[in-house]
Parts: sequence; structure tokens; C-alpha cells
Amino acid sequence: MSNPQLALLMLGLFVFIILLGFPIAFTLMAMGIAFGFYAYFEPGQALLDNRVFYLFTQNTFSVMNSDILVAIPLFLFMGYMIERSSILDQLFLSLQQALRRVPGAMAVAALVTCALFATATGIVGAVVTLMGLLAFPAMLKAQYDARIASGVICAGGTLGILIPPSIMLIVYGATAGVSVVRLYAAALLPGFLLAALYVAYVVARAIANPKLMPRLQPDQVALGWFAVALLLLRAFVPLALLMLAVLGAILFGLATPSEAAAIGALGSVLLAAAYRALSWGRLREAVYLTARTSAMVCYLFVGSWTFSSIFSYLGGEALVKDFVLGLDLNPLSFLLLTQLIIFVLGWPLEWSEIIIIFVPIFLPLLPHFGIDPTFFGILVALNLQTSFLTPPMAMSAYYLKGVAPPSVQLVTIFRGCLPFLSMVFVAMAAVYGFPALVDWLPRALYQR
Repeated sequence: MSNPQLALLMLGLFVFIILLGFPIAFTLMAMGIAFGFYAYFEPGQALLDNRVFYLFTQNTFSVMNSDILVAIPLFLFMGYMIERSSILDQLFLSLQQALRRVPGAMAVAALVTCALFATATGIVGAVVTLMGLLAFPAMLKAQYDARIASGVICAGGTLGILIPPSIMLIVYGATAGVSVVRLYAAALLPGFLLAALYVAYVVARAIANPKLMPRLQPDQVALGWFAVALLLLRAFVPLALLMLAVLGAILFGLATPSEAAAIGALGSVLLAAAYRALSWGRLREAVYLTARTSAMVCYLFVGSWTFSSIFSYLGGEALVKDFVLGLDLNPLSFLLLTQLIIFVLGWPLEWSEIIIIFVPIFLPLLPHFGIDPTFFGILVALNLQTSFLTPPMAMSAYYLKGVAPPSVQLVTIFRGCLPFLSMVFVAMAAVYGFPALVDWLPRALYQR
């Protein structure tokens, strides 16, 4: 058996084992060390003298010593603290009242709340679950169609992995060696475009069929404009200012992503204190969840770098490259092929595994096709929205089903996700057709 064949066996076994339910990070480490031991084996050497162990320790040190990844625990802590600051219910109520004249007001308010909250937390499951407890029952009580309400919560909750400050973009930047600052600038317009498409779809459906989303009743719009303004000032403005301060500091070069994340973490603590939601128990829980999630990301990086190093050493990367080049694809066909593969991988895998394990297989091919890694990263970020919305493995739907009333069936939630899934494809087509949506802002901010 040749080494490239062994690399393909290694990849196939990995996919098979994780489908059985084994932990991905430790599977990567075990397979990397096992196949690496064979690849680096020399007759007569002592067991622990194999070079794979040196590779493993070096990869571990490189991951733990990465300046880029420092931003991840800080952004996670900011998100967990904001999640526990008791701001979400006030934010939804204030936006609902402010948008009461808009068709489908509650759905639009839920989308805006999801977008802002998902951007602040970056944790899809937390946003979908909290909005499923808060906004979903309110929409059902207002006699909104269950499919529309489900789609709004599921789609809105996923926006945090695209709109900066996105943790996914930090992970992609560390994997691809791309500036996180440029990625953030490149993701802004596509992220807002996707959110705008969601809102436009909801408003259009509300106008076309008002029965799907009835207008708010008089008892639901009892607040005057002054009271609404006070609500917005109390709930919307502080969180928006915090996010603008963090993102602005990054985009305008006032702070590195790690420094801005530290500012955001401090701001989230102050915000929780301002809302009288800061307690020792909540702070301890936020720190624990941050440490747990950060450890998971670091273990994934250690495992994936070990796995990919051995995969490349065995000739797997060259084999994949030669195969793709042998297809004689043009740049558009290559992009479509890679995005199709990522779309399919999104069914059984989380975005973190796709970014850390499979995207690096395609990265060496980008220079051949003349594709900017930043542009490719934004397309991947858009595509990964589909992994949360595509049945039968739509994780957003399962998060929502876990907190939805028993009368709402899973198939109803799936049907609600499908129109919003089509909006993701529209956004991807727009980015394909108008690359300036990705390129313009980074050029305007950073080209000298």
C-alpha cells in the first residue's frame, strides 16, 4: 500500500469513527499519532524516539502560544456574560414596540434581536434556546404561523458565526493564516445582506398574507413613543454601543482583536452590573463555560494540526491537489465544488471541525485558481449557515425543539427553516456575482 493510499485510509477511518460518536478532538490526536508512528518509524529505534511525539508536543505548544487564539476565550466570556445580563427580554420588547408599524413586527423584532444577540455571543445554541424561550411563545400567542416563527428563531440565531466579532472567523484566520481584521471587514456587508434578506422575506410574507403574521393588538402596543424611546435607550443602545466599540476598535486599527476582546469582556461585566445581573454565581458559571469551550477549541487545533501534518506527510494533500487539478476546473467550478463539499459536511459535523480539519485541504489550491483566501473564507462562513438550517441535521431546529411547546412538531420547524435556507443561497449567489461585497470595505479601510 502506497503512502497516499494510507492517507486516504486515514481520512476515511476518521470520518467513519466520528460518525460512530467518538470525540472528534481525541480521535484526531489518536489517529495522527498512530499513523504518524508508522510514517516516521525507523527500524531499531526506541519506542518513544519516534518523531511523531516531537511533532505532537510542538503542535500543542504552537496552539497554546498563538496570539490570535487569545481572542477566543475573551469573546466567549463576553458572550456568556451578556447572555446572563438579563438584557434579552428588554431588548426584544423595545424592538417589538419600536417596529410595531412594520408588517410582521414581532418577527422582524425577533430577527433584529437574534442578530444583535448572536453577534454579541457568537454561540448559536445559546441564542436559539434563549429566543426560543422568550420570543417564540410570544409569536405563537400572537397567532403567528408556527413555521414562520420557527424559521425566524433558527435563522436569526445562526448569524453570529458570520457577523463580526465572529469566533468562527478567528478560527479560520488562524487556520488559513489570514488577517482576522480583514476578515471582519470583509464579513460585514455579506452579514448585513443576509440579515436584510431575512427581514425582507418576513415583511414580504406579512404583506402578501397578513394572516400568517397578524398585526399587534392594541394591548400589545400600549406604550407611547416616549416610553419606547426609554426602553430602547435602556436595552438596545448599551449593547449596540458595546458591540460598535469592540468592532470599531478592531476595524480602525485602534486595538488588535485580542485587545478589543478584552475590552468587550470588561464591558460585558460592567453591563451585567448595570442591569443588576452580576453575581458571583453567574460570573463563576461564565468563567467555567468559557474555559470549557476554549479547551475544546484548543484540543481541536492540536488534534487537527497533528492529523493534517501526518496526512500531508503521507502524500494525501498532494493526492487531493493532483486530483482536483486533473479535473481541469475553472475558478467558478472549483468554488462551487468546494462549497458543495462543505455544504454536505455541514450535516454531520459542526462548523469548528469543518474549518479546522477539512478547509485546510482546499487552502493550498487557492493560489492555483487565483482565489483570495479572505473571499474564500467569507463564502465558507456563509455556507456554514446552511449546516444549522438544513434538515435532517439542522442543529438550530433541534435547539428550538428542545424548548418549544410540545404541539410544535420537528417537521414544522424544518419547514420553517427552508425559506431562510434559500435566502442563504441567494446571499452566496450575490457574493459570487458581486465580489465587491467582500472586497470593497477591506480595500477602503486598509489599502494605502
